[in-house]
Amino acid sequence: MSWIQKLHETYEQCKGREPPGAVSLVPISHTQQNAHIEITLDADGSFKGAKIVQKEETIIPATEKSAGRTGRAPPPHPLCDKVQYCAADYSGYGGSKPAFFKEYEEQLSAWCASDSSHPKAKAVLAYVQKGSVVTDLVAEKVLHTGADGKLLTRWSSTDPVPDIFRLLTAKDGERDQGDAFIRWHVREANNPCTAVWEDAALQAAWAKFDASTKVLRGVCMVTGEEQAALAMSHPKRLRHAGDGAKLISANDASGYTFRGRFTDGTGQQASGVSYEVTQKAHNALRWLIHRQAYRNEEQVIVTWAVAGKPIPDPFKDSLSLFLSSEEALMPEPEIEQPDTGDAGQAFALRLKKAIAGYRAKLDPTEDIVVMGLDSATPGRMAITYYRELQGSEFLDRIQSWHEQFAWPQNFGKESRFIGAPAPRDIAEAAFGRRLDDKLRKATVERLLPCIVDGQPLPRDLVESTVRRTCNRVGLEHWAWEKNLGIACGLFKGFFKKREYQMTLETNRTSRDYLYGRLLAIAEHIEGRALYVGGETRDTTAAKLMQRFADRPASTWRIIEPALKPYTSRLRAKRPAFLREMEKLLDEVIPSFQGDDFMDDSKLTGEFLLGYHCQRQALNPPKTDKPTSNDDAPTE
Repeated sequence: MSWIQKLHETYEQCKGREPPGAVSLVPISHTQQNAHIEITLDADGSFKGAKIVQKEETIIPATEKSAGRTGRAPPPHPLCDKVQYCAADYSGYGGSKPAFFKEYEEQLSAWCASDSSHPKAKAVLAYVQKGSVVTDLVAEKVLHTGADGKLLTRWSSTDPVPDIFRLLTAKDGERDQGDAFIRWHVREANNPCTAVWEDAALQAAWAKFDASTKVLRGVCMVTGEEQAALAMSHPKRLRHAGDGAKLISANDASGYTFRGRFTDGTGQQASGVSYEVTQKAHNALRWLIHRQAYRNEEQVIVTWAVAGKPIPDPFKDSLSLFLSSEEALMPEPEIEQPDTGDAGQAFALRLKKAIAGYRAKLDPTEDIVVMGLDSATPGRMAITYYRELQGSEFLDRIQSWHEQFAWPQNFGKESRFIGAPAPRDIAEAAFGRRLDDKLRKATVERLLPCIVDGQPLPRDLVESTVRRTCNRVGLEHWAWEKNLGIACGLFKGFFKKREYQMTLETNRTSRDYLYGRLLAIAEHIEGRALYVGGETRDTTAAKLMQRFADRPASTWRIIEPALKPYTSRLRAKRPAFLREMEKLLDEVIPSFQGDDFMDDSKLTGEFLLGYHCQRQALNPPKTDKPTSNDDAPTE
């Protein structure tokens, strides 16, 4: 039960201290619903007007049963609800669904008759008891009837489609206007707050009344309270408004098919959780998911500090980490500039500064929680990953991840940075952008322990990314550039003991690294010759990259002779440039040890590091002079 305890603590520490502009935590005994209709009343319950609202999420009072209602006879909410609940005249207008006005009225009447009643609730009760809700909404042209006076389920007129038909979800091509959800405005003489979903006094009044109705008492396994009001059911709608999956659920006595050692279907013999605790915990989880969760269809992974302090998102790349740190924590944000010196040192300093900004706000012993959720069926949700860490430990692991897998990345013209890629980008680099949701979920789940727990990266992800990057002709240019940086970062991080640098290592004489350098030099020579000749086609090195990765020695014997026409062109038009390239080739080829140059066995991903570093050295970042590197001969 650790997860529910941490969420309960989060609610207690964050309620009333939400960041400015952020969504508020939902009070206990309340839930959220998308409203379609807004009805305005006066303090006596007289109708003053109605209008359509665009499915606005609204906090409404709810009972334990109505918050997770399902089935053929779902229980009513106590104040705001659908037309089929609030309107006594719904059936008279041909409503196709069962009417639940009687149950709705009884529950609202019980609240209004209690010591915890509220004037706004009494005004709503007085109005709905008049039995004219649908009549008034039809008169206001919010709901629509046909020639027979019955509520329409299809709009067949040539006139513009009414808003209510665009907002409601179609079932078998029909839209039941009884599904429209109503919220209330009540005008009181000395109260400027007319919206019932914003009135704190009304929310407190309902919570007090709802608590007085609890009859099941027992030990709460979270707080240790012995005579706590225990929850009989637990909230749903955690990930989105239509989410029916629950984290804690048990059928009643008649529907419980297997109890094992337990004799009842409530789950209290296994573990009791108080109503207040489960409400606060689930409301905190819903709030956190809405604010800061990583989402992939039904998969949700949320990371948070129990005290509500800002923390780095483990699912962001290094650029996003820097920007979020500067925006949230740094008084003077800095813009990353191209670095022509030690790129690794410059990146390490910036990463250290970003993490230091979080450390300044986060206590070393602060509780950090990482929680993954997913559902295989519409009604059951599982915790797929759960970790509790201290603040210092979490920040150390985030810093280690970004340092270990850092490499110059090219995600587009506006997204070039040095750092680690995001897990989603790694999944797409390994399996393609069109990978299905199931594979993307599985890949992200495999990467999560590597980030949070410091576990080694799965080798198959590294090899798959390297293999797809080598298949250069099978990718668009921008996708290949993105894959190249990711593949180099993953290979560098996986073999961290080899201590690869992000700049060219002229003293590294391994076969794979040197072959990567050769490929970059050949591509640079041909690319310059094509530019001089006004041609824009791919180079031979680019076309044969996959073959080169599989059989480097024999492929080099194809690439090298193919350079002769281009070297002849450069000798006539760029002689100084050609001399520099020939000098560089004369430095690289003799660096091979023994028979390495003749070895035709498959290259590892290390050759991509040599290729990338050599290419960067030949095409340094642009300076103030707006001349293209390819157009600037080294003469």
